[in-house]
Amino acid sequence: MAKEMKSPVKVATLAVSIALVTVFTSVVKIPTPTGGYLNCSDIAICFIAYTMGPVTAFVAGGVGAALADIIGGWFAYAPITFVCHGLEGLLMALIISSFEKKEDSPVSIWIGRVLAAIVCMICVAGGYYLLEGIFMQGFAAAITEVPGNLAQSGVGVVVGFLISEAVRKAYPPVKKMSW
Repeated sequence: MAKEMKSPVKVATLAVSIALVTVFTSVVKIPTPTGGYLNCSDIAICFIAYTMGPVTAFVAGGVGAALADIIGGWFAYAPITFVCHGLEGLLMALIISSFEKKEDSPVSIWIGRVLAAIVCMICVAGGYYLLEGIFMQGFAAAITEVPGNLAQSGVGVVVGFLISEAVRKAYPPVKKMSW
């Protein structure tokens, strides 16, 4: 197992995944009422969760999105972003991989994907609500972010899945490039 962890391809894939999330988070920024912003990070994170596995999804989601906050001057949000988007990627990928391993039926695989989508949306909308409520503006202001975060993560689930399916069909060995 330790030998696999040092694979240059896997390390490069992780680095590119972090960069992908950073770029998707930074390119489109839609301001929100509490001073934050909506973005396309969930598209990249969900794609990585569907395609690359839990470790890659956790590190790329957490580090990539937090790095975008730091680069964009949103320093105070970086720890919250790391937790919310890191957990989003990790939990989605764990759920997806556990249901895909069973391969009992396509229905089972779809149940896993739907469950992963729900967990994704809870991690993003619920995580930001809870952590912003405690550490930033308070719960009254944080509640205004929930609809946007649900929309952002919902779009990420759908578009990330579509991109993942296209990449997996075009290049099946992609699954072996991840942790």
